[in-house]
Amino acid sequence: MAISPAVSPRLNRDSLARLKSAGAKFISISLDGLYLSHEKIRGVSGVFARTIEAIKDSIVSGLAVQVNTAVMKLNYLELPKIFKLIYDLGVRVWEVFFFIPIGRGSELLDLYPEEYEAVCNFLYDASQYNVQIRTVECPFIRRVLMERNEGKVYSSKLYENLHKELIELMGEPTSPSTIGQSGTLDGDGIIFIDHRGTIYPGGFLPIPIGNVKTDDIIKVYRESPLLKSIRARSFYGSCNSCKYKWICGGSRARSYAYFGDPLASDPACMLNAKSF
Repeated sequence: MAISPAVSPRLNRDSLARLKSAGAKFISISLDGLYLSHEKIRGVSGVFARTIEAIKDSIVSGLAVQVNTAVMKLNYLELPKIFKLIYDLGVRVWEVFFFIPIGRGSELLDLYPEEYEAVCNFLYDASQYNVQIRTVECPFIRRVLMERNEGKVYSSKLYENLHKELIELMGEPTSPSTIGQSGTLDGDGIIFIDHRGTIYPGGFLPIPIGNVKTDDIIKVYRESPLLKSIRARSFYGSCNSCKYKWICGGSRARSYAYFGDPLASDPACMLNAKSF
Protein backbone atom coordinates (compact mmCIF):
# COMPACT_ATOMS: atom_id res chain seq x y z
CA MET A 1 0.00 0.00 0.00
CA ALA A 2 1.23 3.48 -0.88
CA ILE A 3 0.09 6.76 0.65
CA SER A 4 0.34 10.34 -0.54
CA PRO A 5 -0.49 12.61 2.41
CA ALA A 6 -0.44 16.37 2.65
CA VAL A 7 2.35 17.79 4.79
CA SER A 8 0.82 19.11 8.01
CA PRO A 9 1.58 19.04 11.75
CA ARG A 10 -0.37 15.75 11.92
CA LEU A 11 2.16 14.07 9.65
CA ASN A 12 4.80 13.21 12.25
CA ARG A 13 6.84 10.23 13.44
CA ASP A 14 3.94 8.88 15.49
CA SER A 15 1.40 8.95 12.63
CA LEU A 16 4.01 7.62 10.19
CA ALA A 17 4.82 4.73 12.53
CA ARG A 18 1.11 3.90 12.77
CA LEU A 19 0.77 3.99 8.99
CA LYS A 20 3.76 1.68 8.67
CA SER A 21 2.32 -0.78 11.19
CA ALA A 22 -1.01 -0.70 9.31
CA GLY A 23 0.71 -1.97 6.16
CA ALA A 24 1.90 1.11 4.29
CA LYS A 25 5.18 0.51 2.47
CA PHE A 26 5.57 3.57 0.26
CA ILE A 27 4.95 7.27 0.72
CA SER A 28 5.09 10.13 -1.78
CA ILE A 29 5.71 13.67 -0.59
CA SER A 30 5.54 16.79 -2.73
CA LEU A 31 8.53 19.12 -2.87
CA ASP A 32 7.99 21.72 -5.57
CA GLY A 33 11.05 23.89 -5.11
CA LEU A 34 13.57 25.37 -2.76
CA TYR A 35 12.44 27.39 0.24
CA LEU A 36 10.96 30.50 -1.40
CA SER A 37 9.42 28.84 -4.45
CA HIS A 38 7.97 25.89 -2.51
CA GLU A 39 6.35 28.20 0.03
CA LYS A 40 4.96 30.41 -2.75
CA ILE A 41 3.54 27.47 -4.68
CA ARG A 42 2.04 25.86 -1.57
CA GLY A 43 0.87 29.16 -0.07
CA VAL A 44 1.55 28.02 3.50
CA SER A 45 4.23 29.61 5.66
CA GLY A 46 6.69 27.11 7.15
CA VAL A 47 5.68 24.26 4.84
CA PHE A 48 9.17 23.87 3.34
CA ALA A 49 10.78 23.00 6.68
CA ARG A 50 7.90 20.66 7.53
CA THR A 51 8.25 18.94 4.16
CA ILE A 52 11.96 18.28 4.69
CA GLU A 53 11.20 16.98 8.18
CA ALA A 54 8.43 14.74 6.82
CA ILE A 55 10.83 13.20 4.32
CA LYS A 56 13.40 12.52 7.04
CA ASP A 57 10.77 11.11 9.42
CA SER A 58 9.37 8.85 6.69
CA ILE A 59 12.80 7.37 6.02
CA VAL A 60 13.37 6.82 9.75
CA SER A 61 9.96 5.12 9.95
CA GLY A 62 11.06 2.58 7.34
CA LEU A 63 8.84 3.82 4.50
CA ALA A 64 10.19 3.94 0.96
CA VAL A 65 10.03 7.62 -0.01
CA GLN A 66 9.19 9.09 -3.38
CA VAL A 67 9.42 12.86 -3.86
CA ASN A 68 7.01 14.48 -6.32
CA THR A 69 7.89 17.75 -8.07
CA ALA A 70 5.61 19.68 -10.44
CA VAL A 71 7.68 21.52 -13.06
CA MET A 72 6.55 25.07 -13.86
CA LYS A 73 7.84 28.57 -14.52
CA LEU A 74 8.33 29.15 -10.79
CA ASN A 75 10.82 26.34 -10.26
CA TYR A 76 12.30 24.79 -13.42
CA LEU A 77 15.61 26.64 -13.02
CA GLU A 78 15.94 25.09 -9.54
CA LEU A 79 15.77 21.49 -10.75
CA PRO A 80 19.50 20.71 -10.26
CA LYS A 81 19.40 21.99 -6.67
CA ILE A 82 16.12 20.17 -5.96
CA PHE A 83 17.70 16.95 -7.23
CA LYS A 84 20.78 17.47 -5.06
CA LEU A 85 18.60 18.19 -2.03
CA ILE A 86 16.49 15.05 -2.28
CA TYR A 87 19.54 12.94 -3.14
CA ASP A 88 21.32 14.12 0.01
CA LEU A 89 18.19 13.33 2.02
CA GLY A 90 18.46 9.72 0.85
CA VAL A 91 15.53 9.74 -1.59
CA ARG A 92 16.03 7.47 -4.58
CA VAL A 93 12.70 7.88 -6.42
CA TRP A 94 11.80 11.22 -8.02
CA GLU A 95 8.50 11.64 -9.86
CA VAL A 96 8.39 14.79 -11.97
CA PHE A 97 4.97 16.13 -12.97
CA PHE A 98 4.76 18.20 -16.15
CA PHE A 99 2.26 21.02 -15.81
CA ILE A 100 -1.35 20.67 -16.98
CA PRO A 101 -3.36 23.95 -16.84
CA ILE A 102 -6.53 22.64 -15.19
CA GLY A 103 -8.28 23.39 -11.91
CA ARG A 104 -6.29 26.02 -10.03
CA GLY A 105 -3.50 25.81 -12.62
CA SER A 106 -2.78 28.67 -14.96
CA GLU A 107 -1.34 28.59 -18.46
CA LEU A 108 1.01 31.36 -17.29
CA LEU A 109 2.90 28.74 -15.25
CA ASP A 110 3.43 26.35 -18.16
CA LEU A 111 6.74 26.02 -19.99
CA TYR A 112 7.43 26.46 -23.69
CA PRO A 113 8.28 23.39 -25.79
CA GLU A 114 11.96 24.38 -25.92
CA GLU A 115 12.02 24.56 -22.12
CA TYR A 116 10.35 21.16 -21.78
CA GLU A 117 12.90 19.69 -24.18
CA ALA A 118 15.75 21.07 -22.08
CA VAL A 119 14.15 19.73 -18.88
CA CYS A 120 13.70 16.26 -20.43
CA ASN A 121 17.36 16.14 -21.40
CA PHE A 122 18.30 17.32 -17.90
CA LEU A 123 16.18 14.54 -16.40
CA TYR A 124 17.98 12.02 -18.61
CA ASP A 125 21.26 13.27 -17.12
CA ALA A 126 19.90 13.21 -13.56
CA SER A 127 18.68 9.63 -14.03
CA GLN A 128 22.31 8.52 -14.31
CA TYR A 129 22.93 8.94 -10.57
CA ASN A 130 21.14 5.76 -9.47
CA VAL A 131 17.88 7.60 -8.78
CA GLN A 132 14.68 6.23 -10.30
CA ILE A 133 13.14 9.09 -12.27
CA ARG A 134 9.58 8.89 -13.51
CA THR A 135 7.50 11.54 -15.23
CA VAL A 136 3.78 12.32 -15.34
CA GLU A 137 2.15 13.83 -18.46
CA CYS A 138 5.50 13.77 -20.25
CA PRO A 139 5.37 10.78 -22.61
CA PHE A 140 7.80 12.46 -25.01
CA ILE A 141 10.61 11.82 -22.54
CA ARG A 142 10.66 8.30 -24.01
CA ARG A 143 11.50 9.84 -27.38
CA VAL A 144 14.28 11.86 -25.70
CA LEU A 145 15.54 8.66 -24.04
CA MET A 146 15.68 6.89 -27.41
CA GLU A 147 17.50 9.82 -29.02
CA ARG A 148 20.04 10.10 -26.23
CA ASN A 149 20.66 6.34 -26.18
CA GLU A 150 21.31 6.55 -29.92
CA GLY A 151 23.99 9.16 -29.24
CA LYS A 152 22.05 12.23 -30.37
CA VAL A 153 23.41 15.37 -28.73
CA TYR A 154 20.87 18.00 -27.68
CA SER A 155 22.03 21.57 -27.34
CA SER A 156 20.41 24.73 -26.00
CA LYS A 157 21.55 27.44 -23.62
CA LEU A 158 19.01 26.40 -20.99
CA TYR A 159 19.96 22.74 -21.15
CA GLU A 160 23.66 23.54 -21.03
CA ASN A 161 23.12 25.61 -17.88
CA LEU A 162 21.07 22.88 -16.20
CA HIS A 163 23.60 20.22 -17.19
CA LYS A 164 26.57 22.28 -15.99
CA GLU A 165 24.96 22.95 -12.60
CA LEU A 166 24.07 19.26 -12.20
CA ILE A 167 27.70 18.22 -12.79
CA GLU A 168 28.96 20.89 -10.38
CA LEU A 169 26.59 19.65 -7.67
CA MET A 170 26.79 15.89 -8.26
CA GLY A 171 30.00 15.17 -10.10
CA GLU A 172 30.10 12.95 -13.19
CA PRO A 173 27.24 10.42 -13.75
CA THR A 174 27.69 7.02 -12.12
CA SER A 175 25.05 4.69 -13.63
CA PRO A 176 22.93 3.98 -16.73
CA SER A 177 19.71 5.95 -17.12
CA THR A 178 16.80 4.75 -14.98
CA ILE A 179 14.11 6.24 -17.25
CA GLY A 180 11.80 3.53 -18.55
CA GLN A 181 11.64 2.81 -22.28
CA SER A 182 7.92 2.10 -22.11
CA GLY A 183 5.09 3.63 -20.14
CA THR A 184 1.41 4.38 -19.90
CA LEU A 185 -0.81 7.00 -21.52
CA ASP A 186 -4.15 8.25 -20.24
CA GLY A 187 -6.54 5.41 -21.09
CA ASP A 188 -3.72 3.15 -22.25
CA GLY A 189 -2.41 1.17 -19.31
CA ILE A 190 -4.14 3.29 -16.67
CA ILE A 191 -7.48 4.77 -15.76
CA PHE A 192 -8.46 6.99 -12.84
CA ILE A 193 -11.33 6.61 -10.38
CA ASP A 194 -12.29 9.54 -8.15
CA HIS A 195 -13.84 9.47 -4.67
CA ARG A 196 -17.35 9.38 -6.16
CA GLY A 197 -16.55 6.33 -8.29
CA THR A 198 -16.41 8.29 -11.55
CA ILE A 199 -14.04 6.77 -14.10
CA TYR A 200 -11.72 9.00 -16.16
CA PRO A 201 -8.97 8.18 -18.68
CA GLY A 202 -6.45 9.74 -16.28
CA GLY A 203 -6.13 11.93 -13.23
CA PHE A 204 -5.67 15.11 -15.27
CA LEU A 205 -8.15 14.33 -18.04
CA PRO A 206 -11.61 15.24 -16.66
CA ILE A 207 -13.79 13.43 -19.19
CA PRO A 208 -16.09 10.96 -17.38
CA ILE A 209 -16.43 7.61 -19.12
CA GLY A 210 -18.41 5.68 -16.51
CA ASN A 211 -18.84 4.99 -12.80
CA VAL A 212 -17.74 1.90 -10.88
CA LYS A 213 -21.01 1.95 -8.92
CA THR A 214 -23.01 1.19 -12.05
CA ASP A 215 -20.54 0.10 -14.73
CA ASP A 216 -18.19 -2.84 -15.20
CA ILE A 217 -14.75 -1.25 -15.03
CA ILE A 218 -13.22 -3.89 -17.30
CA LYS A 219 -15.89 -3.28 -19.93
CA VAL A 220 -15.41 0.48 -19.66
CA TYR A 221 -11.66 0.16 -20.14
CA ARG A 222 -11.97 -2.22 -23.09
CA GLU A 223 -14.94 -0.66 -24.89
CA SER A 224 -14.87 3.11 -24.29
CA PRO A 225 -14.69 4.77 -27.75
CA LEU A 226 -12.31 7.42 -26.40
CA LEU A 227 -9.94 4.90 -24.85
CA LYS A 228 -10.00 2.78 -27.99
CA SER A 229 -9.05 5.84 -30.05
CA ILE A 230 -6.19 6.66 -27.67
CA ARG A 231 -4.86 3.10 -27.76
CA ALA A 232 -5.12 3.08 -31.57
CA ARG A 233 -3.22 6.43 -31.63
CA SER A 234 -6.03 7.95 -33.72
CA PHE A 235 -4.90 11.54 -33.16
CA TYR A 236 -5.12 14.78 -35.09
CA GLY A 237 -2.26 16.88 -36.38
CA SER A 238 1.43 16.23 -35.78
CA CYS A 239 0.91 13.56 -33.11
CA ASN A 240 -0.90 11.42 -35.67
CA SER A 241 1.93 11.45 -38.21
CA CYS A 242 4.79 11.38 -35.70
CA LYS A 243 7.08 8.36 -36.00
CA TYR A 244 7.30 8.22 -32.20
CA LYS A 245 3.56 8.04 -31.54
CA TRP A 246 3.67 4.41 -30.40
CA ILE A 247 6.39 5.00 -27.80
CA CYS A 248 5.09 8.45 -26.87
CA GLY A 249 1.55 9.39 -27.89
CA GLY A 250 1.64 12.87 -26.39
CA SER A 251 -0.16 14.03 -23.27
CA ARG A 252 -3.87 13.55 -23.85
CA ALA A 253 -4.63 15.67 -20.78
CA ARG A 254 -2.59 18.61 -22.04
CA SER A 255 -4.20 18.39 -25.48
CA TYR A 256 -7.61 18.54 -23.83
CA ALA A 257 -6.61 21.41 -21.53
CA TYR A 258 -5.41 23.55 -24.42
CA PHE A 259 -7.70 22.55 -27.28
CA GLY A 260 -10.70 20.88 -25.65
CA ASP A 261 -9.89 17.71 -27.58
CA PRO A 262 -8.07 14.74 -25.98
CA LEU A 263 -7.08 13.48 -29.45
CA ALA A 264 -5.36 16.71 -30.54
CA SER A 265 -1.57 17.08 -30.65
CA ASP A 266 0.42 17.78 -27.49
CA PRO A 267 1.50 21.46 -27.55
CA ALA A 268 4.41 20.84 -25.16
CA CYS A 269 6.38 18.62 -27.54
CA MET A 270 9.22 20.19 -29.52
CA LEU A 271 8.29 18.19 -32.60
CA ASN A 272 4.84 19.78 -32.57
CA ALA A 273 5.99 23.32 -31.78
CA LYS A 274 6.01 24.51 -35.41
CA SER A 275 2.44 23.31 -35.91
CA PHE A 276 0.87 25.75 -33.46
